[in-house]
Amino acid sequence: MSDLKYSKEHEWIRLEDDIATVGISNFAQEQLGDVVFVELPEVGKQVVQNGDAAVVESVKAASEVYAPLTGKIVEVNAALEEDPELVNQSPTGDGWFMKIRLSDASQLDGMMDEAAYNDFTASQS
Repeated sequence: MSDLKYSKEHEWIRLEDDIATVGISNFAQEQLGDVVFVELPEVGKQVVQNGDAAVVESVKAASEVYAPLTGKIVEVNAALEEDPELVNQSPTGDGWFMKIRLSDASQLDGMMDEAAYNDFTASQS
């Protein structure tokens, strides 16, 4: 089992203290296909849970990446601007999108663990 938590919008988070690293799940990147562009939020931007945070474009479609938690953007993965295919190659590793300083840790209670997320995605195919 991993230490990742997942949202119903297919974002994952990895929490370290009060900083959540956020990306899109392997399921999401498979649905998108080859990622060709990523638009990241500004550092310092306030995001709200389930609000727009970033945009990912693939050869198939453009899609919003939602903030799974409310907080402030403290870092973005600038490597994605030059190398957006990192999202496909390592969606839960080097392909992360942003880091958010949480303002409400109780929002984690609504997130799924990996097993629950796998069951959720199995019901979507």
